[in-house]
Amino acid sequence: MVSSLISDRSNQNPTWQWQNWQGLPYLTCTLLQDWKHGFFTQQFYPHTPENLTEVLNPEAKTYRLKQVHGNRILTPTEIDQELKSETIEGTFPPGDGLITDNFNQAIWVASADCTPVLIGDIKTQTVAAIHAGWRGTAKRIVPEVVARFQDFGSSLENLRIAMGPAIAGEVYQVSEDVAIEVGSSLFKKGEIGSQKEILGSLQAMFDPPILSDSEAGKVRLDVRRVNSLQLEQLGIKSEQIAIAPYCTYRQPDYFFSYRRTQEKKVQWSGIVGKL
Repeated sequence: MVSSLISDRSNQNPTWQWQNWQGLPYLTCTLLQDWKHGFFTQQFYPHTPENLTEVLNPEAKTYRLKQVHGNRILTPTEIDQELKSETIEGTFPPGDGLITDNFNQAIWVASADCTPVLIGDIKTQTVAAIHAGWRGTAKRIVPEVVARFQDFGSSLENLRIAMGPAIAGEVYQVSEDVAIEVGSSLFKKGEIGSQKEILGSLQAMFDPPILSDSEAGKVRLDVRRVNSLQLEQLGIKSEQIAIAPYCTYRQPDYFFSYRRTQEKKVQWSGIVGKL
């Protein structure tokens, strides 16, 4: 079934392409064509980033974090410094965003239903990898990473952003409180009053990030759409952003989904800074 998906042209999207490594499928995005990158499927499980870097660039050094559903962002240099210190517990520093500060660095994030985001700057060649679950999205982790790009000299118009497979808004049921917490990231303090007003404003948007649900107190939340709106509010154009047309929950043949199985299995997404 995997090979038929790759070979069937009807399954190909002009922005997203299925690639094949030793019979295993992974996705790439044309917006990131300047860099070796991939959104890997469950077929690569249980390979680790250290193994997967070989698929993209065997010469690159691998970096990842202990993901904590926050908005902490680290560079490889900062990761190396923390690993040398005695201030962290475990093998990897805590965080959910990585941004390169040198060439030939491979950076990785894990996801099941959360959104993996890869970003590249076509001028500076800086790249980033982000784990954006609903908690990180509520804390605006993607705009925080964009701010780091700007600190490194990037201009917004040079950024290219790809959001990989994640749970789709049509099937992601959450409480109204969660939806309000995430949706509030799109408003300035004092801009909207009550929680009911926030929900109403979100549902009234064009291509809304919040959809109704038949169960009382529940709604459907499109986390990738919220991230896209956060970026557009910064002044990033929609053509600089690509969202993969794949849902981890609804496509069990290719993607793990914690919401679907309650199993802690992940797929990896990574990008390598240019030589």
